[in-house]
Amino acid sequence: MSYDRTVRLATTDFDAAVTTVRQALAEQGFGVLTEIDVTATLKAKLGHDMEDYLILGACNPPLAHRALETDRAIGLLLPCNVVVRRDGDHMLVQALDPGTMVTLTGLDALKPVADEATARLDAALNALSAT
Repeated sequence: MSYDRTVRLATTDFDAAVTTVRQALAEQGFGVLTEIDVTATLKAKLGHDMEDYLILGACNPPLAHRALETDRAIGLLLPCNVVVRRDGDHMLVQALDPGTMVTLTGLDALKPVADEATARLDAALNALSAT
């Protein structure tokens, strides 16, 4: 079972990729609530060097509300994390496939939320693949 939706960007500039991802998400109603700089954290805590890797905690409040009204525990599976990371000389942008919520819970009532979240994430990712 594939659980991700991934696009490869043509840019090699990590900061530019992050800016573009934020804009594409915002255009689809997602705000970035949290940011985890995995590269900096692993360097500071473990002395480990790794490629650029950032996790953006993106949220679309109306969709999150609808999902939480269906199942309060769904916060564990909300497709909020969007990863921007270096892969060789390219950047990858990855998001959790919202359909995973339905597959893992078996709750058909989440399908309309997952479908809308999928459409919005795909629109954001498709906008990125043109860059």
